[in-house]
Amino acid sequence: MSSERSRAYNRITGELFPGGVSSPVRAFAGVGGTPPVIRKAKGALLYDVDGNDYVDLVGSWGPMILGHAHPEVTRAVAARVQRGLGTGTPSPDEARLGRLVATLLPSVERLRFVVSGTEACMAALRLARAATGRDKVIKFEGCYHGHADPFLASAGSGALTFGTPNSPGVPADVVRDTITAPYNDLGAVAQALEENEEIAAIFVEPVAGNMGLIPPVEGFLEGLRELCTDYGALLVFDEVMTGFRVHLGGAQALYDVMPDLTCFGKVIGGGLPVGAYGGRADLLAQVAPEGPVYQAGTLSGNPVAMTAGYRTLKALSRPGVFDAIVANATRLAEGLGDDDRVAFNVGTMMGLWFADSAPRNLEEAKTTDLERFKRYHAAMLAHGVHLPPSPFEAWFVSLAHDDRIIERVLEAHEASITASA
Repeated sequence: MSSERSRAYNRITGELFPGGVSSPVRAFAGVGGTPPVIRKAKGALLYDVDGNDYVDLVGSWGPMILGHAHPEVTRAVAARVQRGLGTGTPSPDEARLGRLVATLLPSVERLRFVVSGTEACMAALRLARAATGRDKVIKFEGCYHGHADPFLASAGSGALTFGTPNSPGVPADVVRDTITAPYNDLGAVAQALEENEEIAAIFVEPVAGNMGLIPPVEGFLEGLRELCTDYGALLVFDEVMTGFRVHLGGAQALYDVMPDLTCFGKVIGGGLPVGAYGGRADLLAQVAPEGPVYQAGTLSGNPVAMTAGYRTLKALSRPGVFDAIVANATRLAEGLGDDDRVAFNVGTMMGLWFADSAPRNLEEAKTTDLERFKRYHAAMLAHGVHLPPSPFEAWFVSLAHDDRIIERVLEAHEASITASA
């Protein structure tokens, strides 16, 4: 595949942006090579500036669950744009999306829109601290809750890929109140709660997707719920990635565990920047202007983004649509696994590990064959499949990944397995 124009663009952006990108993992530093510069996306495919096309298994890191440029979403957005890009005022669009999110998620009685998942988690932490009168928070090694200072302790996603889980510029006093524990280790959580009386909340990705795809072991989420109840801490599910991806009702519906607060992003924006946090009505009543916990945002509830999110969730909620996407992901996962690798899906999210068994936490994820993944990634890209450029990222399947697309991925996979051995 030609990449001459992509390389030229990368030279230009390298002079403009740190690492040539606006978000670190896009730079391909975790896998090597030159990232293709994408000019267009449609359905399950990306088209780069060199004229190459790729099957996309990144899906803008999750939100493109219907496929790129889904006609129902793009028509609605185009119509809404004609009525203005934003007013900084309440609109029917945010009320409509808010009602739909609250209908689909079992724990959400009230919510507040923001602009990103990072902002949602940051605001949820502030609210949890205010509601409990405590300062400390427990998070899990390899889980990523955005780049707010308190969460950059043993973080996943790009921070993990670049080997810098604790960022310079974060004051020691800020992360002093962040306690980390291994994912899927209830004993470590219980010990932390016993030793620290000031735990305000436990933040968790209920299905981890930022250290690769790692599901909770049996009883883990249920145990967290019990521990939070026993010790007076709040349970916060970061469903920025899993919300409407592992189940229409999120991981909380899939595993039947009710958090106190939930953070959202990705799918609820339909491809545009949106986040939200929500949960118990008594907790949200403490948010300004109704309560004393301050949080604000000029572009929160932007009507164009609200429209994209509403149309996406409305289409996703129709009978058979979500099940069809899960079936696509299941077919693909079943075709990728073998003796030297493990492939599986949780709903519409997918993971592939070069290991004998799937890891259960960050330390086990690090022992998988990471060098093999780099070679595999390069080979798949050369064969027209765009994967997340890190072994520590989940893959995302959409409605547009039909049998024809899946067969194309499997053919590329067979060639890439041989080339990467």
